[in-house]
Amino acid sequence: MIGQAQHERLTALRKELHRFPELSLNEAGTAKRIATFLQELKPDELLTQVGKHGVMALFDSGKPGPVRLFRCELDALPITEVNTFEHKSNVPGVSHKCGHDGHMAIVCGLAERLAEERPATGKAWLLFQPAEENGEGAKAMLADARMRVTKPDRAYALHNLPGVEAGAVLLREGSFNASVNSIIVVFKGRTSHAAEPEHGIDPARAMSDFFQRSLALNNNVPSDPRMRVVSSVYAELGSKDHGISAGRAEVHLTVRCWNDAELDRLQTEVETIANELADRDRLGIEIGYTQRFHANQNDPVIVGQVRDAAGRAGLKAVDAPDPFKWGEDFGLFTAEYPGCMVGLGAGVDMPALHNPDYDFPDAIIPHGVALFEELARAD
Repeated sequence: MIGQAQHERLTALRKELHRFPELSLNEAGTAKRIATFLQELKPDELLTQVGKHGVMALFDSGKPGPVRLFRCELDALPITEVNTFEHKSNVPGVSHKCGHDGHMAIVCGLAERLAEERPATGKAWLLFQPAEENGEGAKAMLADARMRVTKPDRAYALHNLPGVEAGAVLLREGSFNASVNSIIVVFKGRTSHAAEPEHGIDPARAMSDFFQRSLALNNNVPSDPRMRVVSSVYAELGSKDHGISAGRAEVHLTVRCWNDAELDRLQTEVETIANELADRDRLGIEIGYTQRFHANQNDPVIVGQVRDAAGRAGLKAVDAPDPFKWGEDFGLFTAEYPGCMVGLGAGVDMPALHNPDYDFPDAIIPHGVALFEELARAD
């Protein structure tokens, strides 16, 4: 485990990052702060503006060996913080409610350890990724030629997990988290005077039936390989003018399954429902998608390496019985490279992720650094 002085430095860094959160695709200040921190450690290579705001640092042994990649996230969420502690967010309506500030502190701690002593063999790339929350960051970084030439043999990421024993390492082979997409359906009718709805085409019935039939596709049973979650997110019908009957409806859903193939089937079923209703009610229709997250597939060999590393670090390893239902764009990395995402317990009584009173628990920073350092030094 890291010493008290390093823990205090990383805690101070984490709280600084917490005070100045930035939304996805707008992380210029956070990226600059991270790059400045890394530059002082004199890595063998430092890359900035990878996939727009991404930062990468290389610590190279100069000897043959595995190329290891450790990824964390830069972005925050559009959530107003309700906490009143000294390091509360200084940005109205924006805060670190997923713990990315803590993930960055952990990888910065790994950078300090590798700056002090390089891996005995191979290379370690530390990657600070923008835009995880909207699913755009991993895609942008993987499309950047500077990222692609690194060719990692192993890719690692962690996510803190409230509700789990602090410092415990949650492992799972295969699917670690869900494949997720967001569907936007627009039904296009025709307005009329509210006194003469017969002269218009009102999409209200189609909208209502679409909700009912789409939500009926739910199979929210985590133990079922064909688990499906359909959630309503947003809806808009007509306008707030009592003299005009509605002529347009817009509906947003999120859909999630344990794998990409099942998600594709679910999306097809939702589209079929929408098109049938549009035809029935003589409506125009537009269907779009946003914020796609591919299922994260953990390589069994890499999971075994993480389990061994947790043991060497003195950490408790726990097998997760089911995948997690949230999306995470690290799935694009594990589609390209053998890799593993793990959970790091944040504490049993912690507020949930994305809650306005959540704050990353600094006590688990040493656990994350210890795990990643063991992996960075493993052959």
